[in-house]
Amino acid sequence: MSKLSHAQWSSRLTFILAATGSAVGLGNIWKFPYMVGDSGGAAFVLIYLLCIALVGLPILVAEWLIGRRGQNNPANAMADLAKSAGQPRIWMIVGISGILGAFLILSFYSVIGGWSLYYTLSSVTGAFSGQDADGIGELFNGMLGNPGLLLLGHSVFMLLVIGIVARGVTKGLEGAVRTLMPALGVLLLVLVGYGMTTGHFGEALGFMFNPDFGALNGGVVLAAMGQAFFTLSLGMGIMMAYGSYLGKEVNLIKTARTVIILDTVVALVAGLAIFPIVFANGLDLDSGPGLIFVTLPLAFGNMGGGVILGLLFFLLLTFAALTSAISLLEPVVEFVEERTPLSRIGSTLVAGAATWALGIAALLAFNVWSDVLILGFNVFDFLDTLTSKYLLPLTGLFAIIFVGWLLDREGVRQELQLGDTGAKIWTLVSRFIAPLGVIAVFVSSL
Repeated sequence: MSKLSHAQWSSRLTFILAATGSAVGLGNIWKFPYMVGDSGGAAFVLIYLLCIALVGLPILVAEWLIGRRGQNNPANAMADLAKSAGQPRIWMIVGISGILGAFLILSFYSVIGGWSLYYTLSSVTGAFSGQDADGIGELFNGMLGNPGLLLLGHSVFMLLVIGIVARGVTKGLEGAVRTLMPALGVLLLVLVGYGMTTGHFGEALGFMFNPDFGALNGGVVLAAMGQAFFTLSLGMGIMMAYGSYLGKEVNLIKTARTVIILDTVVALVAGLAIFPIVFANGLDLDSGPGLIFVTLPLAFGNMGGGVILGLLFFLLLTFAALTSAISLLEPVVEFVEERTPLSRIGSTLVAGAATWALGIAALLAFNVWSDVLILGFNVFDFLDTLTSKYLLPLTGLFAIIFVGWLLDREGVRQELQLGDTGAKIWTLVSRFIAPLGVIAVFVSSL
């Protein structure tokens, strides 16, 4: 149990900002807008929203419910709730798996956060100005091949994350999201405003929102379901940890709906910021993460006002990475704090240092350790594959099974403030639709 009374969010609004900040990450800025444009536009958005309602929302609510009932870190919360439900303590493995997933993800996510910091600085110094494609490519490859530079970026990013999380829920997490989330929104709107001046905003709108139902197939539906699952930070212990700081007065389903709407809006608006620049400069849409770190810098370096625009974009990217990173460290810190004699600051330093150390192995995968393979993957790709394809979906799957099948149905109905019809829908979705959706994504990813 915790050594002190468990911390609480000061308001529902700050909780919504924190949960949305966790959900809004690097994937929202690039991956989701691209998936929309490449997979049927508005038709894909409709499938995505259906998937998020039937899979993402119930698992999000289930993880919050586990955290709020347990008032503890994910491992202890699962153990306590399993005991009260007459189930074996082995269910605490679900919580441990989520914490482990968050720890592993942050180790390599911080490396990418370091890239974003480096590119923010490069924007200020005019490193992109007048460069051709080869020059920008050399900048990116030179960064990856320089372990000292990667270590510096990774270290600075982790220090920022540790500094925020060490201050606790009210001063640290809440203070950060109250600043970063509005700033992220303003930066997005400024970039959309610029996009409207390029003469290609209409093309971007058509690309993203023109429904093409012919583009839909089984693979697209599974991709939409996978994105719905991962965008909400499910299966990482984050939402269980955040739920443990939540008061009983908060309506979980209404709050989940608000977070999902905000997360989706940010992702769509990001597309309206990025794609006018892409179309205006005749850039390659299908360039993966390179769109952010190679293609867009090429455009910024060869357009009027590109220095300012590049700075704004990479600040946006850094803020999005930070809001997700602090949420990834939180469940690890909560676990250490509640299972050891360490204070909040001590727990954050231990958890942060361990994450930073593993991140060194991840960044060396691009240079010194490029020949070191684990099951055919370099260290960075191994950590990414282990978490995204195995730990996260399995953790989310067992969390919704636990809430849907093993917790007292009447108690869950009352806690979720459901009427008779709502309770029947919740039972159907939590017991059958959401678990089968996760299983479909898990099997297809294998």
